[in-house]
Formats: sequence, C-alpha cells, structure tokens
Amino acid sequence: MIVCIAEKPSVARDIANVLGAKDMKQGYIEGNGYQVTWTFGHLCELKNPHEYFERWKRWDLWDLPMIPARFGIRLKDDDGVKRQFATIEKLMQAADSIINCGDAGQEGELIQRWVMQKAGAKCPVKRLWISSLTEEAIREGFNNLKDQIEYQSLYEAGLCRAIGDWTLGMNATRLYTLKYGQEKQVLSVGRVQTPTLALIVRRQQEIESFVPKQSWVLSTLYRDTKFTAIAHDEEAEAEDAAEVKAAAEEGKTIKSKGPIYKQIEFLTEEEGREVLQSIEGQPFTVTDIQKKKGTEAPPRLYDLTSLQVDCNRKFGYSAEQTLQLIQSLYEKKFTTYPRVDTTFLSDDIYAKCPQTLRGLKGYEQFTQPLEGKPLPKSKKVFDSSKVTDHHAIIPTGVPAISLTDMERRVYDLVARAFIAVFYPDCKFETTTVFGEVKQAPSDSPKGEGEPSGVLFRTSGKVIIDDGWKILYKGTPSEESDENTPDGNSSPLGEAGWGLGESGPHFPSLSEKWTQPPKPYTEATLLRAMETAGKFVDNEELRDAMKENGIGRPSTRAAIIETLFKRRYIRKERKSLVATPTGVELIGIIHEELLKSAELTGIWEKKLREIEKKQYDAKTFIEELKQMVTDIINQVRNDNSNRRVAVTTEADLKKKKAKPASQSSNLNAPAGFQPNPRAGRSSKPRNAQSQKPKTTEEVKAEHNPDEVIGMPCPICHEGHIIKGKTAYGCSRWKEGCTYRLPFDQA
Repeated sequence: MIVCIAEKPSVARDIANVLGAKDMKQGYIEGNGYQVTWTFGHLCELKNPHEYFERWKRWDLWDLPMIPARFGIRLKDDDGVKRQFATIEKLMQAADSIINCGDAGQEGELIQRWVMQKAGAKCPVKRLWISSLTEEAIREGFNNLKDQIEYQSLYEAGLCRAIGDWTLGMNATRLYTLKYGQEKQVLSVGRVQTPTLALIVRRQQEIESFVPKQSWVLSTLYRDTKFTAIAHDEEAEAEDAAEVKAAAEEGKTIKSKGPIYKQIEFLTEEEGREVLQSIEGQPFTVTDIQKKKGTEAPPRLYDLTSLQVDCNRKFGYSAEQTLQLIQSLYEKKFTTYPRVDTTFLSDDIYAKCPQTLRGLKGYEQFTQPLEGKPLPKSKKVFDSSKVTDHHAIIPTGVPAISLTDMERRVYDLVARAFIAVFYPDCKFETTTVFGEVKQAPSDSPKGEGEPSGVLFRTSGKVIIDDGWKILYKGTPSEESDENTPDGNSSPLGEAGWGLGESGPHFPSLSEKWTQPPKPYTEATLLRAMETAGKFVDNEELRDAMKENGIGRPSTRAAIIETLFKRRYIRKERKSLVATPTGVELIGIIHEELLKSAELTGIWEKKLREIEKKQYDAKTFIEELKQMVTDIINQVRNDNSNRRVAVTTEADLKKKKAKPASQSSNLNAPAGFQPNPRAGRSSKPRNAQSQKPKTTEEVKAEHNPDEVIGMPCPICHEGHIIKGKTAYGCSRWKEGCTYRLPFDQA
C-alpha cells in the first residue's frame, strides 16, 4: 500500500479524488492502492527545555545558555494531534512506500519530515511538488514524483531555522525576563520579532525627535496654471559633469542630463517677499517648451508580500487577513500557491497562459482582445532563473464562484495583474513649460545692462494610450497619476502654449514646513521587513535585497500578530505604534545582533544558502551557539538594575494619546502646528486663538476604528478586526465570540 500524507484534510480529499481513493476511514481515505492521510499544521515540535534536563524547567539566569547536545522532537500536547498521529504511525509502519504531499516549501517539508521521523517510517519516500491544487496540477505532479533526497537541503534549512529560533528565543526570552522583567512579566525576544519591533520603535523615535524646518516657496499663476520658481542645481550639475568626464576617460560615452533645476526655497520670509515684489507687475514670458514621450510597463505579478501591501493600502486588510484570504483562494483551486517571494513565472507556464485567460469569468472584456493572438513573452514576467520553489501568484483558470466580498477583492487584484502583463505598455507624453519674469530694473544688480530674471517651471502628463491601465480604470482605491505633482488640474499639452508668448501673472509666496517621517502601517512595515529596513522603490533592486529580508513571506504576518499579542505594539487607525513596553525593551537591548534588521537579514541569507547547498548547516549551528553564548555573557554582566515597564490590557484600552507626529514637537518653532496633510503648506496658528471644541465637534471626531488592533477582551489572544456589520476577534475561527456592532461602538 502507498501512503500519501498531505498538509491538511481538504488537500488530502483533493488528492484522494484524483487517485481514485473513495473509502473514508478514521483519519485517512483508502482506495485504488493508496491510503491518503493528513496532518493539520505542526503535529511535532522541538522538545521543551525540561525534556532535555529537569533543572531547565526552573528559570535560572545561571543555567543559561540552554543548548542541548542533540535536539529532539515531541508530539504537540493535544488530544486531536495524538489521535491523528496514531493513525499516521500505523499506516506508515505498514506502508510499502510513502509520498510526501506536504506544503511545497521549507516549512511544509519540515512538518512532514518530523512526522515521518516520529512515526519511524523506514520505506522509500517520494515527493509531490505542485503549485496549485487543480486536478490537472495534481495529476501532473504524480506523474513527475521526485526522490525525497532531492529536497534534503530544503529540510536542513528548515531544521536550522527551527533550531535557531528555539535556541535564540528560549535563551534570550529567559535572559531578558530574569534580568529586566518585573511583576511576573515575560519579555519575549525572538530572531525576527525583535528586529521588527526595533524598526517600529526607531521610526517612532525619529518622529518624536523631529524638528520641523520652515521655508518659503515662490510661485506664480499664469493662464490659470501654477508655475514654481526654480534655479540651477549647481551641485547636481557638477556631479553629472564629473560622471560624463569619468566615463570618457574610460572610453565610454554617456549622455549629459543637461541643465538640472531645483525648486527655490527661501529661508526667510523677508528674502522671499523681496523677490516677489521685484517681479510684481512685470510680464511673464514663456522661454522653453519641452515635450517628452514615455512608457510605463505593467506592474509586476504578485508575490505574497506585495499582495499583502496592496490589500492593506487599498482595503485596510491586515497581513494576516490577506494571507488567510489568499490561502482560502488557493485551497478552493482559484489561485496558485500563495507563500511565495518571487514575482516571476517559469518559462514552462507560458504555454498554459492562454487556457488560464479563457477561464477568467467576468473578465471577458479584457481577455477577449488577447484571444487568438500570440501572447507577449516578456523577460520581466517569464524568467525561470528567478523562480525557485514556486512562481508568482496567478489565477489557475478555474472559474471563481461563491466568493466572499473580501475574497473577491483579493482575487480581483490577482486576476487583473495577470491579465495586465499581456497588455501593451501605457504611453504618455510629458510637457514641461519654462518661463521667466524679469525683475524690476531698480532691483537688478548695479553695473549690469540687463535686469536679472526669475525662472519658473511647470509640467503635466497626458496619457496617449492607456495600454494595461485600461484594466484599472474605475477600480476602487486606484490613485490617478495622469498629472505631475505641480498642482495643475489639466494636462499642459492641451493648453496651446507658444514659445515667446507673454502676459500678466499673479505671484505668491507660500509657507512650507518639513514633515516628519510617517509612522509604519502594515503595508510599509512589510516592505521594510522585505528589504531589511531599507526603503527601495526600484523593483529590480528590491528583488536583489529580498535575499537579506527579515523573515519569510509566509511568517511575516504572524510576526506582526505576535507583536500585537505581546502588547509590544498597538494600532492607531492604520499606524503601528509601539507601547511603552515595546519601546523600553528595544532600549534595554544593547546587543545589536538581536535588533538589527541588516544582521538578521544576513542570517536569513545563510538559511537560503543552506537550502541552495551553498552554506554548511553545521557551521550555521556552531555560529548560532557562539552568538547566543556571547549575548548571555554580556547581559549577565550588566549591573544597571534596569526594568522594563509593564503594559496591561487596561493600558491599551485607555484613550489613546495624540499621534507622535502631533505631540512630539517640543523643539519646534513657537506657534508651529503640524499639518496632518503631509506635503502641503501649513501656516502656524496661535494656540491662544483656538476656540474650545463643541460637543458636536468632539462627537464628529470620534473614530470607532481606533479599537482595531487592540487585544480581544474575551479570549485575550486575538486582536480586534473589522467585519461587515461589527467589530470582532481575529480568532473567531477558533471559537472566540467577541462581537461589537458598529452602532454600539
């Protein structure tokens, strides 16, 4: 008999159906020579400390580090787990061969290997490796089974990750709790959660210490179009000239960027007012008109992180919610494997794309124009060298029916992104108009025959051919970017500008304040985790930095949830804010390795290299042991007697203070009031002139969404999420009954 072990019951049923196994038994399905059984998550885990040595049951600073000579595994202490494992053990010990049908990834490999080890499996093992759960994909996978030995390095990387997390987590948590905790407080420290918390705390401290700087910007209105005063950026032009010269010396030719301009910002109002007065009443003359055509390629296909980012930005979904939704779509066979970190497809997928497009019901208006034509095969989409375990998330082509509203939104993002990569680039034309206003003769420097002038510039963009953007017209939360941020509401290309034309204009001086960094949201935090704290807009550079990211795509949502659960962070609307406990914990950790995003990224890179057979697993474990030992010695010798504040549920329920960006301007100039609309000019207001708010105004400002992210008051394990008609607990699937209707919030 051949035993197949899947990752969960629903997947086992799909596999059994393809294999012709129909007879449902207790804990498995039998038929046609197969017995298909399943796990549900981690049945096994690494042993607890006291299972190695009894004395490790008691928390003692001088028993650290706890590093077993050989790590062992145990069954989870759960009656359902024990019953299912008994079934698996019986089947495997009598099996002729086993097919590992677990989740096709590092964690999935580890889960099934541990179960087979614990069950004492001795027979040959094959591996099923698939990226979707359609019948076609499962059949193809069974026709191309691999030997388990081919995935040995994947298992070793997963094992090193588990041992690393246990060794650092168990030791560091006990170390910092015993040294700095109080009132039975447990200070949880982890390889990924601690540097993630450090990112949030550091951003919060940057906001609190931010000192705004004031400047004045000169602009003018000519033909109902706003122009901004500019000057030559001499520093940038010098750098450009140096690059051209250096290239020439190497025998290369690069084109100079030409004149480079920057917006003029006056440091004092008097200086700006003086220039403004010198050009009042003088005619505005158009000196140059530049038109440049450009193209914009379709957005990349989704990996898990970019999908979580978009769902948070557009719909307010948490990273965990998005993961659950895309996992559900995968299990319903509507989308491919979700826990991926690539935005590329392997070359063999290209031949299947026409069929997939035909299966997208409800998108015929977009897929019909592609029918009967050869699909473009861009290297930005199809590149097998950029695909390891799985390709980007795409639809399977199975008609998506009976979806919830939330599932429909996520599916729509995936489907439109897939269709878009086969559409042509969006074509646009950017028009830039330069103008000059001569200063009054009396304001010109003495000795010069011609009065000096002030340069102005404006620009606008017009779409010539929508291309792929036709798919996103009218979709919710899609921001229009057809115009450049110069404040013009109409494309300049249609205004009929004439070189040398002249006329009256209306100059003005506006005040500008520099803005503090924005607090992290889940979307921006996920991006920061992906690139080890470095903010990168360029897609290709971001791909290169993924190797050094914090955590894996499949675990980042859980890490954020853990920070909520530990009461290290809370949510204020969309912003993530560190609690006093979180801030003080990061402050008390002096060991940079524990809180450094970059160094943690290097560790992550080594785990990936183990998976690729480029780094030795034993070396990794030895380095880990030495690192933990060094950290323990450093902390144990700290005689500062510091303690970390305790954040309770009551603290989290208290009325939240003002956001850091509004309460942290102790060093700001007198009268400064930050403008919540970052990027727009804001004028200082005298605090004494503000009237007390009325009851109606206070009620209008009440935001019930502030409860989102707070700990659940019933189960104390989940956090508050927003549903269609009420707020509820994130652990509602586990049975938590907390519910707060919107009209009572």
